[in-house]
Amino acid sequence: MRETLEAVAAGDLTPTQAEAQLRGYATTEAGRFDAAREHRRGIPEGILAEGKTPAEVAAMADAAVDSTGRALVTRADDETAEQVRTYMDQEHPEATVDRDARAQTVVVHAADYEPPGVDADVVVVSGGTADAHAAREAAVVAGEAGPRVETVEDVGVANLTRVLDEIETLRSADVLVVAAGREATLPTLVAGLVGAPVIGLPTSTGYGVGGDGVAALLGLLQSCTVLSVVNVDAGFVAGTQAGLIAIGVDGAAAGSADEPAADATDGSPTESER
Repeated sequence: MRETLEAVAAGDLTPTQAEAQLRGYATTEAGRFDAAREHRRGIPEGILAEGKTPAEVAAMADAAVDSTGRALVTRADDETAEQVRTYMDQEHPEATVDRDARAQTVVVHAADYEPPGVDADVVVVSGGTADAHAAREAAVVAGEAGPRVETVEDVGVANLTRVLDEIETLRSADVLVVAAGREATLPTLVAGLVGAPVIGLPTSTGYGVGGDGVAALLGLLQSCTVLSVVNVDAGFVAGTQAGLIAIGVDGAAAGSADEPAADATDGSPTESER
């Protein structure tokens, strides 16, 4: 603790950074930012913009960058995204600010931020352009965990050829997120074609009764093929789960590489003993 306090006194740490080190979170006018989450979970805390003013979101993003070197904002409208960008231009002028309007995300990386490297592949699939809001949110969030992320868009089951044309990419993945609305057949279909885990992401696109995502969610819960399911439009949750699985895949591969080679004299009979 003394070293941290001395660093603040010397100007080497900001009060936000010191609080994050001592308590694991940084306090802002909009609440407490969980700066230690990525060390506990492998995924940074997402700053949900809904329900907050643009100024509050910008303040939390500032605390995130100050304490962890990056900020991940979700469900950010244009006004909020512009407020975050303006704030960063003032407080962190060297930082990069990436906005995905369809995903409604804003990702900020400090100039000296070093992204994690995860040797695994995440493929995010969407049934149609109308599902891109949730699919892209999942892709952005998964990417912040460190794996390679590839997107396959507009391959809905109304024409199965579109899915089969991407089969090589689908089967190359270590984990897939598949977003679909209507009755959400696509995740079930993909899960029957690949060996990797599939996360079904129902979206609120469709017509009439159940068209707000209810039919898609219920369809995935009744899936004939094995997959996991998140809530309607929950791209953040799907992306987080995909990122965590990718981290596990990378860790398992690294552990296997570190294991000593099997001993040839492990008790099995040799040719002369047979």
